Amino acid sequence: MKETVLITGASSGIGLELAKCFAADKSNLVLVARNTAALETLAAELRGKYKIEIHVITADLSQVGAAQFIFDAVQSRGLVVDVLVNNAGFGLHGSFAELPLARQLEIIQVNVASLVALTGLFLPGMIQRKQGGVLNVGSVAGFVPGPEMAVYCATKAFVQSFTEAIAEELPGTGVTVTAFCPGATDTNFGQVARGSKQRRNNVAKMPADIAARCGHRDFRAGKVVSVPGLGNRLVIFLIRFLPRWLPRRLFKHYNRMDENPAAGK
Repeated sequence: MKETVLITGASSGIGLELAKCFAADKSNLVLVARNTAALETLAAELRGKYKIEIHVITADLSQVGAAQFIFDAVQSRGLVVDVLVNNAGFGLHGSFAELPLARQLEIIQVNVASLVALTGLFLPGMIQRKQGGVLNVGSVAGFVPGPEMAVYCATKAFVQSFTEAIAEELPGTGVTVTAFCPGATDTNFGQVARGSKQRRNNVAKMPADIAARCGHRDFRAGKVVSVPGLGNRLVIFLIRFLPRWLPRRLFKHYNRMDENPAAGK
């Protein structure tokens, strides 16, 4: 039987590109996001191209109970999820004390609480069937403290630690777990995080399709940690040898913003 892959945040960016990667494997898909129209458009494209079965579930992972809603929807359709891709996530750019607290708590709900809940709901079945996998999308930002994106970076640090820990619990079960940690990627993440503001210090961004293909390949290979791009891997390697204060100072400098939307382009 074909495997079924559930992907959160599949309406755009890396999630959309990961959906294309798994569709190319001829896997059946369950696509989850808030944007129903975008999901349906993607589903129609991939059904036509790969002749696979695709289900669309509209859900907002910032809401408590969304993970259970998704699990119940899958169960009600008689589906068995073989691979869970926890891709949904977002961040906000700015000082912690100045950003809306409610919105920052939503970051934790999406990036951490819903990710853990979905993993907790779907992983036991995979272990029981002795096959499957979980791909959690973290970030290079999870390896450093992140002034001006404090909550986002902290959530990605959690994802990294959580993923590596459960991966070490699963040898011999037939289930693999991968933390996929892209760096700066060409998606709408920055638009959501910064609004009209721009970083003073821009860096080259990896195309989302290239990043996704790397994460998909490493997941299929059973790697626990996947970091696309030599530059990103070098950054993570060098951080180990730096005094703790230096990476956070560098990240703060990198995150400086201009109010003028045209600045920094």
